[in-house]
Amino acid sequence: MQSSSSFANYISPYSPDHYSTTVGAHSSISLDEEVKLFTNNKNREKYDNMADLFSIIVLMEHLEKAFIRDSITADEYTPQCSNLIAKYKTALNFLSDTVTDLESFMAKYKLSCPAAVIRFKIGVPATYEHAIGDPSKDTGKSAKYVAEVVQHFITLMDTLKLNIYAADSLHPILADLIQSLNNVSTLPADFDGKAKVKSWLITLNGMKASDEISEEQARQMLFDMERAHTEFYRILSGESSPKESGA
Repeated sequence: MQSSSSFANYISPYSPDHYSTTVGAHSSISLDEEVKLFTNNKNREKYDNMADLFSIIVLMEHLEKAFIRDSITADEYTPQCSNLIAKYKTALNFLSDTVTDLESFMAKYKLSCPAAVIRFKIGVPATYEHAIGDPSKDTGKSAKYVAEVVQHFITLMDTLKLNIYAADSLHPILADLIQSLNNVSTLPADFDGKAKVKSWLITLNGMKASDEISEEQARQMLFDMERAHTEFYRILSGESSPKESGA
């Protein structure tokens, strides 16, 4: 029969006491102690900001899917999407030394949100990017929409001519321009100017607010916008394009 002293010295290899004793013999870590990701306030803030970015991406993915499935209206979707885009840019600014780009962050934390990636890259809600609603209901506002498009074209071209190349100066004008273009129901679906505006939106949205496009990029953007502006007038006046007239 085993003595009481030897029995007292025996600890089951599957008991909590066994692990506490074993771990304690080799290190000061306690299994009852919470593991901390940070050791100072700076690191704590970094992980808090990363958690915010993670949640913003997931929220955008759900919002995009809800809009696609008609679970929310365009009027509900647009302000929420704009709000998330603004928060996403702010979160990235806080993590400029940690997160190099959206794709690498998502790959590192095994996050799959393709709809959110597209929306953040473009930088404007889908209601700005695509025409939403019944154009026949807005026939009385067509002159207003045309005037807005012309105004945004001129503002953008004047901004470039003044050598203002900062992303945070050009992006809002492009966002207003593409939204106004979508409101003009007489524009054909293959209007090249809209594709150019969208392309420049993606370029600027991948830059920091304080970043500036190069002189070469500015020259190309001005060229694209002047061509789009001319084509816009041509379509509204019912004139055929040079390519069509020469056919």
